[in-house]
Amino acid sequence: MGDKSGIEWTDATWNPTTGCDQVSPGCDNCYALSLAGRLKAMGSSAYQNDGDPRTSGPGFKLTLHPDRLDQPLRWQKPRRIFVNSMSDLFHPEVPGDFIAEVFAVMALADQHQFQVLTKRPQFMARRLSNDAFIDDVDSARLRRNPWRIMPDWPRPNVWLGTSIESDRYTFRANHLRETPAAVRFLSLEPLLGPLPSLNLDGIGWVIVGGESGPNHRPIDPEWVRDIRDRCLDAGVPFFFKQWGGRTPKAGGRELDGRTWDEMPGTLR
Repeated sequence: MGDKSGIEWTDATWNPTTGCDQVSPGCDNCYALSLAGRLKAMGSSAYQNDGDPRTSGPGFKLTLHPDRLDQPLRWQKPRRIFVNSMSDLFHPEVPGDFIAEVFAVMALADQHQFQVLTKRPQFMARRLSNDAFIDDVDSARLRRNPWRIMPDWPRPNVWLGTSIESDRYTFRANHLRETPAAVRFLSLEPLLGPLPSLNLDGIGWVIVGGESGPNHRPIDPEWVRDIRDRCLDAGVPFFFKQWGGRTPKAGGRELDGRTWDEMPGTLR
């Protein structure tokens, strides 16, 4: 967690939970899993719980951090905040009342833009479409600040996204479309194949990136061009994060002679 981030499409990270479990091939070389192991070895108190070795690993068991909930409220300067860079807020072991607390903080910290990304959009759609959950969010918000009047649901400063790495997982976009959100976005990273079945209806932003690390898998420029061209045709902002390689910056970020840094609200 930090008020600065090296991720190109965000400014800061906030991890009210840490840890996760692998659900698809895009998780095979998870940077957060590797980092958690190093942080455990360094003695970091947040990464001392070990997950199931079949799906998780040292220091990466799903863990709640209630003491971190109010962190964005103490950041006065507006910024884009990636929620749970080291976890998944919609992991099935995260209680609904804790998720409600996270959404209450995001509503109150409306000087910021929050980016919530999950590989479990079916759980997200079910939770955020439930009137009882919305009531829980407002109750949590009232406990923190009973004098603030909040905008209607969905909160305008909360963007919701899902990750898709191959055509087999394009169904996640369907669940995302069922989720009430001010902006719905896709993170096609690590992109492991072409996405001919991807439907961009209802999508407000697309991020594409190649894999990085010692076991990185290759990315074909034609896969990226196809997605970019479809975004251009549909008027969807397109952000190309990296080609990847042994390190995130090894291959650079240029696609056809330029960088692509489009975001919602910045399209031509």
